[in-house]
Amino acid sequence: MMPRITFVEADGRTTEADGVVGQSVMAVAVAAGIEAILAECGGACACGTCHCHVDATWIDRLPPPTETEAAMIECVVDPRQESRLTCQIRLTDALDGLVLHVPATQY
Repeated sequence: MMPRITFVEADGRTTEADGVVGQSVMAVAVAAGIEAILAECGGACACGTCHCHVDATWIDRLPPPTETEAAMIECVVDPRQESRLTCQIRLTDALDGLVLHVPATQY
């Protein structure tokens, strides 16, 4: 099974994309052409440009952010309780169907 992610962009458009177990959600977003996921640091948890908001139905199903990720989230535009960096979310079979809301801008 390939975990499928639904990206909901700020204008309401949705994109469904398949990934493989162990892959970062950021890599799936980039491969799917989600333009608002800039991923400037390439997944090193050093820039915050892969920020998204986890859909309320999924927040409790993800492991909590690390201290490093939490510190980086404080620097993003519009940080929220449901904010995560997609480079820090690794796909598992349990994340099949994950829904993420992509902010209009990362700056």
